[in-house]
Amino acid sequence: MNRILIVEDEERIASFVEKGLRSNGFTTTVVTDGDAGYEYALTGGFDLLVLDINLPGRDGFTILRELREARVTTPVIVLTARDSVRDTVAGLEGGADDWMTKPFRFEELLARVRLRLRTAARAPEVTVLRAGSLSLDLRTRRARADERTVDLTAREFVLLELFLRHPGQVLSREQILSHVWDYDFDPGSNIVDVYVRTLRKKLGAERVETVRGMGYRLPGG
Repeated sequence: MNRILIVEDEERIASFVEKGLRSNGFTTTVVTDGDAGYEYALTGGFDLLVLDINLPGRDGFTILRELREARVTTPVIVLTARDSVRDTVAGLEGGADDWMTKPFRFEELLARVRLRLRTAARAPEVTVLRAGSLSLDLRTRRARADERTVDLTAREFVLLELFLRHPGQVLSREQILSHVWDYDFDPGSNIVDVYVRTLRKKLGAERVETVRGMGYRLPGG
């Protein structure tokens, strides 16, 4: 089931889009400001992003730019009241996969969502993630650190995959908790720290850096 992130600060529109997508079999998450939208999208836990431009916090253009700079390739459909050619070009050149203006027909949005998901599904599938001498085989679910093969638990695998998809990028405990545990644990829990320590024991202490006051980072970005 495809997961779609809706970043939209107009409650009426966000609710309309969410209900329509859910009724068509999609799993949806709605956030109403740009900073939260960026943090959620950065986890890589979504198959598509529906993004407004005029948002509190980061605007849509900034979110697009920063996601693409962070090598997040999630398809993005911009849904906005801004309809100038200049804005449309800026959005598409900034990394958007599609651009729709408000008001809109839900049937058209749904068709575009399905098209972008089909296009993304046809992209070559990456089966091994690498960062330096560390690699993770997504098929066998085993890691290699230097010449050692390392077996991982299910949670360790998802956590390492998250780090390898964002090498060099600082990931906050909240981002990690959202992606790996989907907030099944209290955000105040130390479960992230526990699993990072376990990964370090298995892969080497230098593999995951602590960035004081911010979170954790896999070197190599």
